[in-house]
Amino acid sequence: MEHLCGSQLPFWEHNLTLQAEVPDLPECFQLTVLPWIPCIYLWLVFPLYLFYLKRNNRGYIMMSILNRIKTIFGLILWVVCWTDLFTSFHEMQQGNVRPPIYFVTPLIVGMTMLLATFLIQFERLKGVQSSGVLFIFWTLSVLCAIVPFRSKIIRANQEGVTDKLRFTTFYMYFATTLAELILSCFNENPPLFSSAATDPTNNPCPESTAGFLSRLTFWWFTSMAIKGYRSSLETKDLWSLNKQDTSELVIPKLLGEWEGEKTKAQSTEPGVNGQAAYAKAATESNHVATSPEEVEVLLSRQEETRPPSFLRALLKAFGPYFLIGSAFKLLQDLISFVNPQLLRMLIEFTKRTGAPSWWGFSLAFMMFGCALLQTLILHQHFQYCFVTGMRLRTAIIGAIYRKSLVITNEAKRSSTVGEVVNLMSVDAQQFMDLTTFLNMLWSAPLQIVLALFFLWQNLGPSVLAGVAVMILLIPFNAVIAMKTKTYQVEQMQHKDARIKLMNEILNGIKVLKLYAWEASFREKVLQIRQKELAVLRKAAYLGALSVMAWTSAPFLVALTTFAVYVSVDENNVLDAEKAFVSLSLFNILRFPLNMLPQVVSSLVQTNVSLKRIQSFLSHDELDPDNVDRKSVASDFAVTVVNGKFSWAKKDLPTLHNINVLVPQGSLLAVVGHVGCGKSSLVSALLGEMEKLEGQVSVKGSVAYVPQQAWIQNATLRDNILFGRPYMEQKYRCVLDACALTPDLDVLPGGDQTEIGEKGINLSGGQRQRVSLARALYSDADIYLLDDPLSAVDAHVAKHIFDNVIGPEGALCRKTRILVTHGISFLPQVDNILVLVDGRVSEMGSYQDLLKQNGAFAEFLRNYSLEDIIEDDEVTEVLVDEEESFPDDALSNHTDLVDSEPAVNEARRQFMRQISIMSNDVENPKTKSVRRRRCSERRHGELQQEKKEVKVEKLIQAEAAETGRVKFKVYWEYAKAVGPLLSLFICLLYTGQSAAAIGANIWLSQWTNDAQDGTRQENVQMRVGVYAALGITQGALILANSLLCRAYSMLKAAHITHLNMLHAILRAPQAFFEVTPSGRVLNRFSKDVDTIDTKIPDNVDIWMRTFWYTVNVLLVCSVLTPMFLIVIVPLMMFYWWVQRFYVATSRQLKRLESVSRSPIYSHFSETITGTSVIRAYGRNGDFVLMSDMKVDENQKSYYPGIVSNRWLGVRIEFIGNCIVLFAALFAVIEKDKLNAGLVGLSVSYALQVTMSLNWMVRMTSDLESNIVAVERVKEYSETPSEAPWEVVDKKPPNDWPPQGNVQFTDYSVRYREGLDLVLRNISLKVKGGEKIGIVGRTGAGKSSMTLCLFRLLEAAGGEITIDGVKIAEIGLHDLRSKLTIIPQEPVLFSGSLRMNLDPFEKYSDDDVWNALKLSHLHKFVSNQAAKLDLECSEGGENLSVGQRQLVCLARALLRKTRILILDEATAAIDLETDDLIQSTIRTEFEDCTVFTIAHRLNTIMDYTRVLVLDKGQIAEFDTPTNLITQKGIFYGMAKDAGLA
Repeated sequence: MEHLCGSQLPFWEHNLTLQAEVPDLPECFQLTVLPWIPCIYLWLVFPLYLFYLKRNNRGYIMMSILNRIKTIFGLILWVVCWTDLFTSFHEMQQGNVRPPIYFVTPLIVGMTMLLATFLIQFERLKGVQSSGVLFIFWTLSVLCAIVPFRSKIIRANQEGVTDKLRFTTFYMYFATTLAELILSCFNENPPLFSSAATDPTNNPCPESTAGFLSRLTFWWFTSMAIKGYRSSLETKDLWSLNKQDTSELVIPKLLGEWEGEKTKAQSTEPGVNGQAAYAKAATESNHVATSPEEVEVLLSRQEETRPPSFLRALLKAFGPYFLIGSAFKLLQDLISFVNPQLLRMLIEFTKRTGAPSWWGFSLAFMMFGCALLQTLILHQHFQYCFVTGMRLRTAIIGAIYRKSLVITNEAKRSSTVGEVVNLMSVDAQQFMDLTTFLNMLWSAPLQIVLALFFLWQNLGPSVLAGVAVMILLIPFNAVIAMKTKTYQVEQMQHKDARIKLMNEILNGIKVLKLYAWEASFREKVLQIRQKELAVLRKAAYLGALSVMAWTSAPFLVALTTFAVYVSVDENNVLDAEKAFVSLSLFNILRFPLNMLPQVVSSLVQTNVSLKRIQSFLSHDELDPDNVDRKSVASDFAVTVVNGKFSWAKKDLPTLHNINVLVPQGSLLAVVGHVGCGKSSLVSALLGEMEKLEGQVSVKGSVAYVPQQAWIQNATLRDNILFGRPYMEQKYRCVLDACALTPDLDVLPGGDQTEIGEKGINLSGGQRQRVSLARALYSDADIYLLDDPLSAVDAHVAKHIFDNVIGPEGALCRKTRILVTHGISFLPQVDNILVLVDGRVSEMGSYQDLLKQNGAFAEFLRNYSLEDIIEDDEVTEVLVDEEESFPDDALSNHTDLVDSEPAVNEARRQFMRQISIMSNDVENPKTKSVRRRRCSERRHGELQQEKKEVKVEKLIQAEAAETGRVKFKVYWEYAKAVGPLLSLFICLLYTGQSAAAIGANIWLSQWTNDAQDGTRQENVQMRVGVYAALGITQGALILANSLLCRAYSMLKAAHITHLNMLHAILRAPQAFFEVTPSGRVLNRFSKDVDTIDTKIPDNVDIWMRTFWYTVNVLLVCSVLTPMFLIVIVPLMMFYWWVQRFYVATSRQLKRLESVSRSPIYSHFSETITGTSVIRAYGRNGDFVLMSDMKVDENQKSYYPGIVSNRWLGVRIEFIGNCIVLFAALFAVIEKDKLNAGLVGLSVSYALQVTMSLNWMVRMTSDLESNIVAVERVKEYSETPSEAPWEVVDKKPPNDWPPQGNVQFTDYSVRYREGLDLVLRNISLKVKGGEKIGIVGRTGAGKSSMTLCLFRLLEAAGGEITIDGVKIAEIGLHDLRSKLTIIPQEPVLFSGSLRMNLDPFEKYSDDDVWNALKLSHLHKFVSNQAAKLDLECSEGGENLSVGQRQLVCLARALLRKTRILILDEATAAIDLETDDLIQSTIRTEFEDCTVFTIAHRLNTIMDYTRVLVLDKGQIAEFDTPTNLITQKGIFYGMAKDAGLA
């Protein structure tokens, strides 16, 4: 430096700087180091920044006034610097030679200013609105210029101004840099053509246009925080996603990398054919003599191939962005160790007498600056990590969704819908959670090493004792974590079992009520719940231990370290700086030590998730070449030659040797017994099956109607249009043809009615017709119809066949392949294909096949009862039939039970719409329906229909609470815990924090012994008391945790669940119609889980952090009373920030969870309908829909993360202020305080930020979670139905002895405020009579049976059975004495035995006997498990017919005097139906039987038939009399061909 500055200007003078009361820096230092710092920074950053700007071009910004001023100031600065330079040259010529520094510095600074000016313009061209690089540069320049600014004034005061020119230029320089700094805080306009400039409508996120400072402090979020505080946020208030976070950009990025990985993996396979050759050799039962050696060679070649790595794809796609966050983390780790060093210097300073006071002040401000920097950097790191996590989730969900649309059936079999939804929800979430802490993997070891290094400097080898304790605690914590994990898994299993059972109970609630089985199922739920609570209790014990270990760890470590340190050597003195610096270092250590095991276990879990996702994404995809779609110029629309198909490569083929030629425009019917491969043939034509040999070609577009209609959760119109443009005329024609027009009059919103998931509010027949309408509207070339007529009533089937499918129908010019069971239509088709066991047995026209007298003729002979009427008159609409036809076409069941079977559907079809039925149904004015062609439709009607209908929603939206959680809810929870206990728990927390303060104050007294010199004698006493205080604290924590978690909170959990379960099981049937089962399930799963696990945690952490914060403030205030002045404004600010945050974040959380479920429901909907989506070629649209839903969800998730950052920066600022003031006041009152107390107060303050942050987070969590208590309570207060047993009205045990049933003036309605469904019905039925109940749809047939069971309570009149008024006895007494065979067979998962007899009232012989009579004996005895045969959920592993027989067996077991039969139509093939009928005739001979009949032939031999119409008795007499009367019954019998 001497060369530069010359000998007159020394570089450093000790007396001038550190020791002086008024310090100053030497002139040489001011001329070299200070101006160079900003210059060095800018030149170092420049190349990287230039590279970054070249890569990220955002479009250029127009020259603005701001930009011009900045540029002019930059040039002025350059001029000012070089003025100095030229002055120096000028003086040189004058002979006044200055030292070289006067030339070097102005040159360097001037060049740098030019560079800065260049950057200002370059950034403008690249669209940077606010520059961080330049902001930091100007800040450094101003900071470095402050020292010369001050010293020049001081010098001018002492000596006057010597060098006037340089004095002037310097102040110009200072003023201009300051102006540049201020200007760089402002933003430029957005770039031209950017989304912000061009598209103001979509509410863009202010982040993209925010300035550097605003981004650093997350100031741009404030507007949302204020909005959220003023009024509850709604979806429309959310900002749109940043472009770079949207699915549009994120998903293709990952998919591109993944495709790359897959192609790489395939290209590394040395013999791609090798694999195929071996596979073939294995499958073709070795026709080819492949020698074993050859196979081995092939196998070894195969092993070398590595599977494509999903991890590598993820890293390539998202790694670089994540690394920026990691860089921030590294910086933050290093800075975090500066504060303990500053603390040491501060304590030293308080000990030294006569040290200049500016030392202390500058140390205090340095601590503050350091902490502030740490805060800003840490939150930037978190922001990068969270955004990476968010993108990961978007990308993974997108990849899984796209894959699920194209996987083969075999792959689908290996992963159920639930599993795949789990991949999307749980596993993608796992990745998201891991990214937040992934950096801890390298950061934790780094922090530990650094902390140990500084500790060793401080205390020497004694540190090892403390470290040993920490290391011992790691396995202790790890064991606890492992154990907890296993408990968690176990608890999850119990919870799953409980939820599964609840789900079945809710789906089968009607059956439970009809059979009076609620009590048995309640016991089952409570047994599982007991186990679940036991596991939770064990986990709580462990949790208490781990909390104790985690809170006492720093204390134990300090205790051992200090004890060893003072005991090892007499000369070792524990003074304040050693003690408190070590404490603050131990506190730093605590976080990484605790986090490491968690991160490792999270990594292990994520690894499992990664494997699962990778294996799913590597599944085989459907081969698009299975079906040749290139149109060949042949007359045949569909050709199959020598086809052999199976459902999976390794399965046996389902279809063999299939040869089918379908001429264009013809109608082919496919018939055969159940399970002969009819549906498989349709799937093969769609390309859904594995084609083993042969070829399939399909010419033109395809429309597909599956056997089970697939209905989306959208409006009825959207379901039919299915993405095609709406054309009024065509749409009306389609509705007419599919007999849907009358249904629209009944649905509350016409075709804008929203259809629930899986079409829950449509009957089976309506669903099938909507599915058919979708096909018809799509206007395809080839129609594949898989048994669309089975789910609809006979006359509707006829209407549809005539108007749509048949030779006269709308599709008469298209090629149609119809799978059917309906024999009556066969004469009208062009060709019939008969399948037997997967082979084509015969094919030809109806007449040909009859002549051949083969399998087909046999099939017809068995079933043609009197089904086939070749009457022309039927095809004409008869005038007298006109009256009643529309009611049929409605096929919209106003009864609670569907009269059409839920085809293999686990959900019951509750007629949800009943509630809002328009009076149309009961209206006597029936509109006549003629076969008018669409074109004749009058325009007036169209206008009428177009009027928007106000759609009244049946299922009311779930009320989401808004605003603050009321105190009442907390009080509810406290009551469940026990009010006195709650108080006692609070006292324990206070005691624990008192012990903690005591220990620390004791430590500060101990350190003061060092100064008094009275140390050796009290060492034992000091260590002992310190240990005692610490152990007391630990013991109190343990006691508290046990009390809190293992006892009181579990008690609360138990009580709340019990009350809710009881209330739900006692709720009347109407409650379940208006409440979706998913909503109830959600209370039982999510809300109960919250009360079980989350709330106890929240309360515990909240209490601990609250008391910790109180401790800090107490200690600081007691030691330096001036601190109280600052507390008030800081706490006000804290309260203010917290209110803003809690209000906003709570609402954002709600919005996020509301927008999350559509992703998964849309997904599970898609998976069930993949074949339909593929058939219509709509993959792309569905992918877009899914992406939109994910983006919608991320839109509320993103502000949620930012709100945490926003809060963090502000709260930590308060914490940093507390540190600053604690240090400042310690410096001011230095003479009154001893070193120990200063150490105590400042080291306490350094810890406070963490606890302040946690406290707000926990307040917010607690507010979000405590809502669960409110929601559970709401369902616990559901109004209940009549009592199960009325003690003083109990009927005798043998009641009813005869089975006489009498209705007297009986009326009933479904719910309050609705019309009557049955009106003034009076009739008498003698014991043993067989009564058939018939009537058009909606006549009230099913309602009648429900009244007998009191699922509907009377609105007037009464029913008596054998002299007992049923309204007076208990529900269970009544229901257990009646038997019903319901229309939809509901089975529960469990053993077959449980399904027949849940209360175990009957012996095994009785059960076997019932099975014999219900024709299930053979099936059950062939099973290995016999009666313990496990039925899966909803009885999925039995066929529908078998399930129906199980219901029959139930009835046979109960064998009560009164049997009600709600006849199931198309679920059973004709054979099974005959079996049931004959059993009922023989076994229930002496019982009273009520049958709701759809097939009249089953009731033609009954005693009497009751014909209902519009809820009243129309006719009631013997069948023969009714037919002679030629009334309604006659008309129905004529339709069925029985009259």
